[in-house]
Amino acid sequence: MPQYRNIGLAILFSIITCGIYQLYWLYQISADTRMLTGNNDSGSPGTDLLLEIVTCGIFGFFVVYQCGKRIYQAELQQGERANDDSAMLTVLALFGWIIALAIIQHKLNNFNRFDNPQTL
Repeated sequence: MPQYRNIGLAILFSIITCGIYQLYWLYQISADTRMLTGNNDSGSPGTDLLLEIVTCGIFGFFVVYQCGKRIYQAELQQGERANDDSAMLTVLALFGWIIALAIIQHKLNNFNRFDNPQTL
């Protein structure tokens, strides 16, 4: 089950640390979406983070796209009404990574709520 994270604090930490926490957040989102679907289609979260750093952020667009696809798969597996938002998330990442990461985290937090009724 994905870890519940406070989106407001994640955004605040990303701003305070000048984007360093954002890299950690991307790593955690990548790990959580892989765990959620059991899908290790493009390496590991560590590889994603390394390529994100080496390509100066360009690979991050692919990571966001893949995370969106994995969330879509997980929603379908749970029988929920699913929307494939991977393209929208990638476009949003062009304008601000924090927006795309916050939307992905919100979707992951929703999975956590459905699995743990005490977090509602």
